[in-house]
Amino acid sequence: MPEEDANQQNEEAARLEAGRLLFAKSCDFVAGTATLDRLPPPTLPEVAFAGRSNVGKSSLINALTGRNSLARTSNTPGRTQQINFFELGGRLMLVDLPGYGFAQAPKAQVAEWNNLVDTYLKGRVPLRRTCLLIDSRHGLKDVDREVMVMLDKAAASYQVVLTKADKIKASALDAVCEAVSAELARHLAAHPVILPTSSESGLGIAELRAALTDFANPSA
Repeated sequence: MPEEDANQQNEEAARLEAGRLLFAKSCDFVAGTATLDRLPPPTLPEVAFAGRSNVGKSSLINALTGRNSLARTSNTPGRTQQINFFELGGRLMLVDLPGYGFAQAPKAQVAEWNNLVDTYLKGRVPLRRTCLLIDSRHGLKDVDREVMVMLDKAAASYQVVLTKADKIKASALDAVCEAVSAELARHLAAHPVILPTSSESGLGIAELRAALTDFANPSA
């Protein structure tokens, strides 16, 4: 058993290091589009970041890549109004989706954003995993559940990533994880592992890098 534990630890250390190396590579903006007909060619595996407006998608992408301004952040919900594509090390595409739910914009425009996100998540061939970001202070909302049902119907794999986990006590975070896990058990496309993260403290960033690196093209 000790030898087996040591092997598992070595494997996890190797995954974390692979994630560190990939996300230390250049990450460049490729394209931004608010219409489906202008999506870039599907040249690389893609991982997408989805979540309610102001949940911290852009901050998380910046933390993952170790950059302060790769993805634009804002305190104004709904600031990201298009799908933004970032190429990571020539091996993986990071996709920052417009926030769904509340946004300070006309209802017609919000509906267009939501349709754009829904259609992308349902039909994008190179999409390997969607990170569904949930604010750890608030847990799942009805609008999150609607997205989960949509992803289930599309058989699109997704994983819950809790953001702003440094903003609540450990006991409260455990309670959120338990509640979310209970709901995920009823969703066919959901990955069972929940990843608590903090863009400010760095909590969970290395683990999320490792998880996403599993979907990247092999290194040359």
